[in-house]
Amino acid sequence: MSTKILAIDDSRTIRNLLRVSLEGAGFEFHAACDGVEGVEMFPDVEPDVVITDINMPNMDGYGVIETLRSGPQRTTVPIIVLTTESSDDLKARARDAGATGWIVKPFDDTSLISVLKRPTGHVS
Repeated sequence: MSTKILAIDDSRTIRNLLRVSLEGAGFEFHAACDGVEGVEMFPDVEPDVVITDINMPNMDGYGVIETLRSGPQRTTVPIIVLTTESSDDLKARARDAGATGWIVKPFDDTSLISVLKRPTGHVS
């Protein structure tokens, strides 16, 4: 069974890059275009890992993390932040909200896949 990834990013380009990279590595890929859609999709997808951007319309990545950690799902699924932001304050805020990791865009396919394999034990 494939490891399921739910990627939440308002950039169609990033979603497409993630799809190509992750499906090529054997992951099952699902995508949402903002935080509201991602949170709504979460129970249906039942992902093994969530990847979220920070700066998005409707609900930002912090809202996604907080909602998934404390809302009805109260999930312990790893949540990886994928964003152009890199300040220590923002990373600390994400960690405090419940993020598992942080990757700065643009991402390197090999590094991203390596980060995703750690918490999931994914084997291609």
